[in-house]
Amino acid sequence: MKLVRLSASIILVLLFCGFGIPKGVHKKVVKEVEKTFEVMDFTMNPITVTNDLNAELPSKISGSNLYRVFDETSLLGYVFVDQAPSKTAKFDYLVVFDQDLKVVNSKILIYREDYGGEIGSKRWLKQFLGKTGGDRVSHETNIDAISGATISVRSMTKSMDNLLQTVGILQEKGQL
Repeated sequence: MKLVRLSASIILVLLFCGFGIPKGVHKKVVKEVEKTFEVMDFTMNPITVTNDLNAELPSKISGSNLYRVFDETSLLGYVFVDQAPSKTAKFDYLVVFDQDLKVVNSKILIYREDYGGEIGSKRWLKQFLGKTGGDRVSHETNIDAISGATISVRSMTKSMDNLLQTVGILQEKGQL
């Protein structure tokens, strides 16, 4: 009887919590996709990869962080949502790619620290626009630093570089 109650409790928790993007983050993702692609009606279909392929990827694809975005008739692009570490917490970020897998938008969705939030500025994030799976980014060479946001700059830049490498590998393997 205890096993039945435990199983029922787990199922209810999963139903209420759901899988995928958390609700507060999901609303922000939808808003950014609408703005980026200038659409109101679209679908986001999750992309999954095999465990073997995922082991090769710098950014892990979970089935709830990389999506194909479609309007009624065609592929608009791709969306990646993830978290990166800051000094003591994590921040949520979004990267939007066009159909050719070129970065067309990036945004810090939720930043949970008192310092370093400057990485959310459009001016700083603009450095990633146009990047593709063949590009590398580094805080040491081609991404500007921000005084007072060193940890967050390094974290976001490393996350973006890992994502770009992942996109390159997925393209090479015919997954995107």
